[in-house]
Amino acid sequence: MGRYISFALGLFILGNVISVYSQDRVLIFTKTAGFRHKSIPKGVETVTTLLKAENIQPVHSEGAHYFCADSLHQFAAVIFLNTTGDILDDQQKVAFQNFIRSGKGYMGIHAASDTEFEWPWYGELVGGYFTQHPPVQKAKIDVVDRAHAATKHLQEVWWHKDEWYDFRNVQPGLHVLMTLDEQSYKGGTMGKFHPIAWFREFDGGRTFYTGLGHTEEAYDEDDFQKHIIGGVKYVLGR
Repeated sequence: MGRYISFALGLFILGNVISVYSQDRVLIFTKTAGFRHKSIPKGVETVTTLLKAENIQPVHSEGAHYFCADSLHQFAAVIFLNTTGDILDDQQKVAFQNFIRSGKGYMGIHAASDTEFEWPWYGELVGGYFTQHPPVQKAKIDVVDRAHAATKHLQEVWWHKDEWYDFRNVQPGLHVLMTLDEQSYKGGTMGKFHPIAWFREFDGGRTFYTGLGHTEEAYDEDDFQKHIIGGVKYVLGR
């Protein structure tokens, strides 16, 4: 009887070990070399909670030392949460490219598009570069694709208060999920077509970007939380 109990206990422990190591691990990266958003701590807290609720293991860091092959291999995706400026050196860039090319995922939140302006590959990855923004205000979002995990919970129109980015070098081939109605707020300069969230397959991996996420209050909004976790699920291939 003792042998059977020991065997069962061994299987239980082994099952738990396998379960832990089979979880998707996601790196939440918040290094800044330019403007630093005061909402970063709130964003990290919220995203961490959302990931854990989906049995996804989060790791948060400001350290670019994670961007080497030995460290990146443990992650299924990387989230750039309000990163700014030039934050990776040449070797780290190569490691990150290889990470995406191996089939892994990238998600950018808000100022991720205000990052690595001199690195064309990153510009393609994120899907467009930030140019300017008016003051924080409420605006009308047109949800043009409600079939995606990041938007299926939304109505066709979503009124949301945030800091609204304009973009340049918007990449061809993006699957746009949401656009801004510039008639609904002051200071937009992109015109009738103003994408604010999108996704696509890129260079062997999956990418997702949302322009929302400037304010601390945004991270308390249920619709935004579901938008975030839907994006994460996409880049993980769930």
